[in-house]
Amino acid sequence: MAETQSRLIVREEGEIARVQFQDRNILDEGSIQEIGREISQMIDRSGNPKILIDFANVEHLSSAALGTLITVNNKVKEKGGQLRLANIDAQIYEVFVITKLNKLFKIYDNAEEASTSFT
Repeated sequence: MAETQSRLIVREEGEIARVQFQDRNILDEGSIQEIGREISQMIDRSGNPKILIDFANVEHLSSAALGTLITVNNKVKEKGGQLRLANIDAQIYEVFVITKLNKLFKIYDNAEEASTSFT
């Protein structure tokens, strides 16, 4: 069985897992499923997950990727954890506003602000 290349760059910063994407465009269904699997495994391994998803490199995001983010958010909440999003491109942020996901997620302009918001 072929080993799949990780779609994510994960750095542990104290209690916080900072997740960045390898891809600029998160559109492919297979990649989105793999991203969801990787983040879910991180959540499952943690007793009180604190996850910061940094979109600094991302230019395009599909609706399927938004669905995966909602699933990730629900899993984090079930475990009593916290999820933060940061560095979202203005065009992508517009989609969050239109879909009202900006009300669901805690979104910050940059990773530093997001990091300091964890309690």
